[in-house]
Amino acid sequence: MRTLRVNIDPDDSAMRSVTLPAAWEDDAAQALAQITPTTGGPIRLSSEAGRWVDTIDASPALPGTPADAPSPGRSLSCLLLMRQLAPNVALWQRQPDDAPGFVLRLSGFVQDGGFSPEHFVACMQLACDSLRRLAAETSAERTGELPLFDIPTEQTLDSAGIILLTDLDACLAAQGYDYDSDDGRNAAKAISALATTVARAGTGRAAPSIPNTPLPGLRALAASVMASAENQRLAPIETGFSTPGPVDALLGAEACGLAPVFSPLTEGGQLRESTLARLAHRGLTPEAALAMALGGTAPLPLAGVHAHTAMHQALAGAVDYLPALPEPEMENLRARLERGVRRPLPMRQTGFTQRAAIGGHHIFMRTSEFEDGSLGELSITPARESPMARGLMDCLSQAVSIGLQFGAPLEAFVERFAYTRFGPGGTVEGDPVAAYATSMLDYAFRALSDAYLGTHMPDAPPIEPNAEDPSPMLPFTNTSDERPRGRRLKLVS
Repeated sequence: MRTLRVNIDPDDSAMRSVTLPAAWEDDAAQALAQITPTTGGPIRLSSEAGRWVDTIDASPALPGTPADAPSPGRSLSCLLLMRQLAPNVALWQRQPDDAPGFVLRLSGFVQDGGFSPEHFVACMQLACDSLRRLAAETSAERTGELPLFDIPTEQTLDSAGIILLTDLDACLAAQGYDYDSDDGRNAAKAISALATTVARAGTGRAAPSIPNTPLPGLRALAASVMASAENQRLAPIETGFSTPGPVDALLGAEACGLAPVFSPLTEGGQLRESTLARLAHRGLTPEAALAMALGGTAPLPLAGVHAHTAMHQALAGAVDYLPALPEPEMENLRARLERGVRRPLPMRQTGFTQRAAIGGHHIFMRTSEFEDGSLGELSITPARESPMARGLMDCLSQAVSIGLQFGAPLEAFVERFAYTRFGPGGTVEGDPVAAYATSMLDYAFRALSDAYLGTHMPDAPPIEPNAEDPSPMLPFTNTSDERPRGRRLKLVS
């Protein structure tokens, strides 16, 4: 175990200590602090998880459960430590008016390069049993449970909770499937349909069909699950895929829900586990992949927006809930701007901070990025300039940030502000992307072009042949060249 100090609210300087397993990342500590209902004191994973585990253990067993059946608390704790299952925020915080549920990390059920359906089904059945026990115990705590009239009516079973799946792309990568492939979509649909079959077993609802897939034994296992609960009458459990939230970070998911992994690298610049798995299935080592990349050949195909849409369509009907598809960044740009849709920045943002000097004048530039790594917010601060200069630069940064969040392309800002000429200008120190800049904005937007557009811009704009220099450095005429290099001035003695 290890203990970290994290800050939950960026506007509050108060820190909280979080104790969690040593192998878990810092993001998991931040997520644990966000979903923990207690305030002020230290947070321990064992203590906070024990609250909802004890609540489920204290709930009476369902009718038909064998007398010698063990309580689910120990198994739930082990699955949490293995980062295969975690409760949603409603269950973690014991909110009776919200739907309790669990989030399952699909990549945690891949063993030795193959998906383990028996382990997955056992985990699903444990989660369904826990939610049904909890619903039967806490149904009176929910609002709207008291009957208005004392008239006997036919009893209906409400949903006992929801089970969400996440980290789909990493699960496919561990099995050697490409996200944007027919085999990958069929495998994803088969796993999702199997989860829904377990959730609907014994509820009277029809189970979705499992497509033909290279995964062995899924159809026979699904039929066995339905047959074993044929004579039961259980409360239904909904299934779906997760949306971005702290529970995914607690489980260490590389990609939320059914979304693809857009980058082969982590925030720290290391290869992701899914990237290593895909390289291994292709027979490539990291060194061989680096050699291919340096040679101009992409070693791994990255899934795009269209692949995400195709996966979303393939999983329709396999689960009860699918998150909304994000809008493509550059498609239908004019329509997006006319609607005035502003894209929000994620709660935990990545980016970079750059300190440089232009002609001896220091400048600080900070960036914040969207989930896909594109620029979403910009801050340019001249360190020792006048209050008016700092204020104008801050207002310009906010205007550019608002434009980016409303869908304006970064290329338009780079084209407008690169090579602008006003003081201070001169030699650039602290950033190898430029050696000379004609202004602070010239340096800033050429640096953004290099970082986010992949386009390195030279220190001076290209000059067309026979074109007059609009801003000459010296007001003298070069008599050795017949072409004018600047504005001719008559010297008066």
